Amino acid sequence: MRIRSAIRRSVEYYRRHGLLVTLRRAGVAVRRALTASRVVLFYCDLPRLGEAHAKLTDSLQVERKEGFNQLSEQDLNEILDVWNADLARQVMKKRFRLGASLWLIRSGGKLAGYGWTLRGRTVEPHYFPLGPDDVQFLDFYVFRRYRGRAIDWFLMTYVMKRLAQDGLGRAYGEAAEWNQASLSSFRMAPFRFLGYARKLTVLGCTFVQWTDDKNVIRGAASDLGPRPVQARGSAAR
Repeated sequence: MRIRSAIRRSVEYYRRHGLLVTLRRAGVAVRRALTASRVVLFYCDLPRLGEAHAKLTDSLQVERKEGFNQLSEQDLNEILDVWNADLARQVMKKRFRLGASLWLIRSGGKLAGYGWTLRGRTVEPHYFPLGPDDVQFLDFYVFRRYRGRAIDWFLMTYVMKRLAQDGLGRAYGEAAEWNQASLSSFRMAPFRFLGYARKLTVLGCTFVQWTDDKNVIRGAASDLGPRPVQARGSAAR
């Protein structure tokens, strides 16, 4: 299924951008897979957030959606148009079924970006189990024409404050080590560094390796978060 999805995404990317750009992107993807497989994990204790993190500028508005029926046709089409529409729709349906929330941010009344949160569980097997009041941040995205305005930071910090008001405990997020844009967004937001990790899922079991810059962390993590243990596929409930 994943191979089929990858092929469909590649065909769609080729259709939009042409052969040369597609080959360049494929080369980048191969280099990333071979040399930069670590993920950087972040966390935030939501009850400790200050009031300043809830403020938005006058031109920005945030909306929370919890199902397809709450999305306008225009918003849905803009989100689906980011990549393969059929695959994007499948991903969205799965996340809404799991109880995820889709957060939209508007600039001057127009859709500028979005992001997902999921409480008490993860979409795929994760690096560690989440508690019932934990929340996962995933796939925050800003449309190209709105980048460079810290919109991702505004959206993240606003959502974190809203979730804190809902009584949630800890937020988790992650970004590939090569993805400097996502890393910058997490570092600007009230997230704190948790650790580096790699994972591999085989026959329904997910194996996690936690590392720092020098050594594999064994036995227990630092005081920044949960213990880095071997995580089973059931972690993504």
